[in-house]
Amino acid sequence: VQLQASGGGLVQAGGSLRLSCAASGRTFSSYHMAWFRQAPGKDREFVAVVLWSGTRAYADFVKGRFTISRDNAKNTVSLQMNSLKPEDTAIYYCAATTSALTTATTLYNYWGQGTQVTVSS
Repeated sequence: VQLQASGGGLVQAGGSLRLSCAASGRTFSSYHMAWFRQAPGKDREFVAVVLWSGTRAYADFVKGRFTISRDNAKNTVSLQMNSLKPEDTAIYYCAATTSALTTATTLYNYWGQGTQVTVSS
């Protein structure tokens, strides 16, 4: 599957952004889809995942602020980000896996190219 992320940009603290990830391939619905992020000088970290079943999981630092969703008919996964903070500044990547629910980057087989999110204070 090929992934194409979009929707990043510059926003003030407290603002919102919606990221989207378009996937190619007819087996999208069988993948678990996730968002990761990587800030300058830091490791890539898990943000959120939505399983093929619709079950969702979030990193503690985004709970209550971010919402992940998927549309299997459109082969898309989205990340609605509210109450953004400067520390949310990073490149955001969508990723796909057929492994069980996991936050490990090494278990994600497919990655999008990333989209930059910058939150100003």
